Amino acid sequence: MNTAAAFSSLSRSVTGNPLPSLLRMALAALLFFAAMPFASAQGITIPNAALEQTEDGWKLNADFDIQFSPKLEEAVTRGVPLYFVMEFELSRPRWYWFDEKPVKQSQTYKITYTPLLRQYRLSVGNLYQNFTRFDEVKRVLSRVRGLHVADKGAVKGEGVYQANLRMRLDTGQLPKPFQLNAIASSDWSLNSEWQRWTVTP
Repeated sequence: MNTAAAFSSLSRSVTGNPLPSLLRMALAALLFFAAMPFASAQGITIPNAALEQTEDGWKLNADFDIQFSPKLEEAVTRGVPLYFVMEFELSRPRWYWFDEKPVKQSQTYKITYTPLLRQYRLSVGNLYQNFTRFDEVKRVLSRVRGLHVADKGAVKGEGVYQANLRMRLDTGQLPKPFQLNAIASSDWSLNSEWQRWTVTP
């Protein structure tokens, strides 16, 4: 039997089988999901980041695209505080030794919710701001403007430096039961890759 005849015979034998209907259903489901807009995956990206030189030193301007998982948002409304750490480094390559890092600092943001007042709070040290909606918290957390990261004398006026920036959810500051969840579930993984760019004083 040649190939064409074999294919024809196989087609006739499958006609009475429920397989074609299953294939049609699978194809319909595939087209349905393909037509749906996909939600952004959780995580943190850094679309923009730049250093600004001023009379006092260097200031950081950055935008973070933060996508929370539904479980993280639910955890906040149930009273679980979330700590986000923004880390910044400024290094200068040296051919004869390890890179010099004249600037290395971090800043911690804390998100909490008070059910009695129905308010979210975003804190940085002793400073805080209250919000009525979680979207407002995310908007403020996602935008850094004029943050002083280095004194004027920390960066010498020669050579090329590399700026490194990232933000991450600090799962080590979660309550103990949630630390175990963070290890076992990707819903608690919320980090960015290092964003790197060159800086010439």
